[in-house]
Amino acid sequence: MKQDVHETIRNKRQYHTTPDPEAAKLGFRGWHTRGYLPHFDMPGVIQMLNYRLDDALPMSRQKEWAVLLNIKDELRRRARIEEYVDRGYGACELGHPNAAAVVENNWLQFDGRRYRLFAWVVMPNHVHLLVEVWQTPQSELLRNWKGFTTRRINHLFQRRGKLWQDDYWDRYIRDAEHFLKVRNYIENNPVKAGLVRSPEQWPFSSAR
Repeated sequence: MKQDVHETIRNKRQYHTTPDPEAAKLGFRGWHTRGYLPHFDMPGVIQMLNYRLDDALPMSRQKEWAVLLNIKDELRRRARIEEYVDRGYGACELGHPNAAAVVENNWLQFDGRRYRLFAWVVMPNHVHLLVEVWQTPQSELLRNWKGFTTRRINHLFQRRGKLWQDDYWDRYIRDAEHFLKVRNYIENNPVKAGLVRSPEQWPFSSAR
């Protein structure tokens, strides 16, 4: 798996420019990997971001979801994993309104100052965002979002330890059609998961 990721990174670097010196000084790395998933990090890019609670793929059900990791086609693999996560496995701390509010308010606090949010949803065990990255690398944004919400939610539930999975998934937006498709996907996620009948009914989403 790791070998495939590094090969993907090498191939993608061939047809993408690297960050200019000033962007590199800020921490932007272009195409890179933390060892598991490919990431693309450049200023001014609009990204679809997804990250999950640590137990969204429970070890007790590993036989069910492990086979999905072996699907060769990346998009099909991602779609099947997302369908599985939408079933709502794990403790689903984000299903609690107070915990979901912590995540949403943390994003909104810096919207328009460090980045621009176009769409978002807080699901019971994962989140999706559509965000324009400005001068703060997305790896730093993710680290700050996860760190702050872990501390707050752990305090809320009187729990300790890890809350989020280590890595995250990103996909940069290619054009206006892709933008609309991703925004609709994000805001319709609660409907697709069978939690509400229309996107506007979900309380922790840009759709409302």
